Amino acid sequence: MLPTILDLTSLRAAYEQGISPLDVIETVIARRAASNDPAIFITPTADDAMRTEARALLERAPVPNSLPLWGIPFAVKDNIDVAGLPTTAACPAFSYQPERDATVVARLREAGAIVIGKTNLDQFATGLNGTRSPHGAPRSVFDKDYVSGGSSSGSAVVVASGLASFALGTDTAGSGRVPAASTISLE
Repeated sequence: MLPTILDLTSLRAAYEQGISPLDVIETVIARRAASNDPAIFITPTADDAMRTEARALLERAPVPNSLPLWGIPFAVKDNIDVAGLPTTAACPAFSYQPERDATVVARLREAGAIVIGKTNLDQFATGLNGTRSPHGAPRSVFDKDYVSGGSSSGSAVVVASGLASFALGTDTAGSGRVPAASTISLE
């Protein structure tokens, strides 16, 4: 059984007890399908692509925790490139298909982490409350009447809701710090 929040310590212990990255990916898939917040992701990684990445990891490094981030699911704010997933910065007219990962994503994958999708953000990361996106406003995991806050709002919610162990974000004007202090109501 996996913990509700996929913290690194608990996930590594689960791997030592025999859970595999495929088990974790199946849990992420189920949790993502059950999520009642359609504004978390702009582009989720396809279920079969995540399964393929987990299988490739097991072939490359079959021993649990043999890489620093072995089997750790993570998400990426949609202003950072992930090969095979569009980068939009929450602006459909800006969308492009990167041919390769941003350096940080490539290094995380080399360390064994698995991308579960691209998260929502204030368009072009120019906002503080997470409501400036044509894809909707990710909701606080504590109270759905509130936004999560920050232009990295999707990244904050994906971790807090137990869909990923960590998520990449950017902090243009406080968006990495605002979610923790946000009390903005949508009402």
